Amino acid sequence: MRKTALSDEVLMAVEKPARYIGNEVNSVMKDKDKVDIRFAMCFPDVYEIGMSHLGIQILYNLFNAREDTWCERIYSPWFDLDQKMRDDNIPLFALESQDPVIDFDFLGITIQYEMCYTNILQILDLAGMPLRAKDRDESYPLVIGGGPCVYNAEPIADFFDFFYIGEGETSYDELLDLYKDHKRKGYSKKAFLEAVAQMPGMYVPSLYQVIYHEDGTIQEFVKLSETAQFPIKRLMASDVSTLPYPKAPVVPFIKATQDRVVLEIQRGCIRGCRFCQAGMIYRPAREKDVEVLKEYAREMLKNTGHEEISLSSLSSSDYHALKELVTFLIEEFKDQGINVSLPSLRIDAFALDVMSKVQDVKKSSMTFAPEAGSQRLRDVINKGLTRDDILNGAGEAFAGGWTKVKLYFMLGLPTETTEDMEAISELADAIARRYYEIPKDERVGKCQITASSSFFIPKPFTPFQWAPMLTREEYREKARFVKETFNQQLNRKSLRYQYHDPETTIIEGVLARGDRRLSKVIEGVYRRGCLFESWTEHFDYQVWDEEITRQGLTIDFYNRRERGSDEIFPWDLIDIGVTKGFLMNEWERAREGKVTLNCKESCSGCGMAKEMGVAEEDSFPKRGAICVES
Repeated sequence: MRKTALSDEVLMAVEKPARYIGNEVNSVMKDKDKVDIRFAMCFPDVYEIGMSHLGIQILYNLFNAREDTWCERIYSPWFDLDQKMRDDNIPLFALESQDPVIDFDFLGITIQYEMCYTNILQILDLAGMPLRAKDRDESYPLVIGGGPCVYNAEPIADFFDFFYIGEGETSYDELLDLYKDHKRKGYSKKAFLEAVAQMPGMYVPSLYQVIYHEDGTIQEFVKLSETAQFPIKRLMASDVSTLPYPKAPVVPFIKATQDRVVLEIQRGCIRGCRFCQAGMIYRPAREKDVEVLKEYAREMLKNTGHEEISLSSLSSSDYHALKELVTFLIEEFKDQGINVSLPSLRIDAFALDVMSKVQDVKKSSMTFAPEAGSQRLRDVINKGLTRDDILNGAGEAFAGGWTKVKLYFMLGLPTETTEDMEAISELADAIARRYYEIPKDERVGKCQITASSSFFIPKPFTPFQWAPMLTREEYREKARFVKETFNQQLNRKSLRYQYHDPETTIIEGVLARGDRRLSKVIEGVYRRGCLFESWTEHFDYQVWDEEITRQGLTIDFYNRRERGSDEIFPWDLIDIGVTKGFLMNEWERAREGKVTLNCKESCSGCGMAKEMGVAEEDSFPKRGAICVES
């Protein structure tokens, strides 16, 4: 085995040394002297989580398919190794070559969650790089960010050279070709970034200045270069069936969080849940050809040895060939004992025959997400589920042999009332009653209904981006109230209730809708030793609260006020195709409790049809695909 960047002494002193040695099955090795571009791809969290991320695997495969490029991986060192690296002056290294990150051309960081922001600074710091982009000259790698959090990149904008807004398979080849051209002609970081800024989907923060009103809201964005775009249109692939896909994904040495083959069956979503950012920024819904998926499944299972395959999408039930695909997977791999995982299923579209096929391989708890207990509040959030849908879906699950059901709810949603909160436990109890209506001799023991609630966080590019949040005390009180109502239900012995940490919710809310002034807060929190803030046991609310105050900012400014209809948002630099007017209209409909039909039933005029050059009357269902040629 290759010698690692760490000595045996260091490896033996840290937890799970296999996180850092590389050389896994399907990892890519190249001769660094025979490539023109070296790209370090980073997921700013621990190895087991980063190795479970499909986006990293897709880009790793995409980049390494180029003969002139070698893409390697980086994950956040855990606390034990972090300290050893600082004590022994060991620079952060890539897994494949074990070379220092500072030797690379690019450091690409995929940003999935706001609470990973301090880990981004850990990566830069351990690599020996100045934290702020303005302090890094041509001798340092270019730092590029991607992923869902870059749709409001302002809180971390000062740490990055540029951001890639949209789907990675679309324009990375052009970006790397541009870099090669500049490198051949005599590389200048400033000239390269000026050229990057002209490319669709590329946001170079240093080329924009933000002007604020006295009240702290944004007055305007000022372009500092003629090459800077405004707005910046996100990149999107029309035909997802032909996109490159990792048929031989890297297999970790140790168990990852998602230890399975992941088969992406579609992108986007036809639903219009008003709290869901992914449902807006990844519009329109685009399905992959089922025959392509069958071939991917064969290749990926053969190349990895995994014993489970998961169908990935925002709403798997809406995939037109779901039954055909699941039937194929069960029959094709029945002799191998392959388990099929079906996340993101809608309770109203859950077919009993599909369930019965899946359960023959492995039976586990069923997961449903009503999001709200009452019909009134489900209409407010445009969930599109009725009480009968939920109870009938649970009944089908019980008939299929399941006895455990997980339910996900949110507390603190706009217009929420006491009656809405009481309805959570009442719905859970009604589901339990549906189980006990089954004749006793046909039941398999007792049922267990586990309800979990998170706390509502308004996200950019959703109809709820104008909504205020509550205080941590108010969130905590709501959770206590709901827990008490569970103790009052008839079937309370079959019910369990748990809720998330409200303090993390508060800080995530600040970062989600924050502006550039928060960069000093994030750096201050990092300097005080805060890492892995997405892990509840390591999160320190007091440090965040103190740093926000120290910078002359307030949590209430970001979280507690309702935004005005004419307010300029930090993310208004970005054009996702869905119009702000549509989102405002949906916000008004939410407060009136009005439901908007999904894209399969009627075009709601969100703007994507125009973006794709398709007339609204020609979009789904007439054409069989939403806003895109079928």
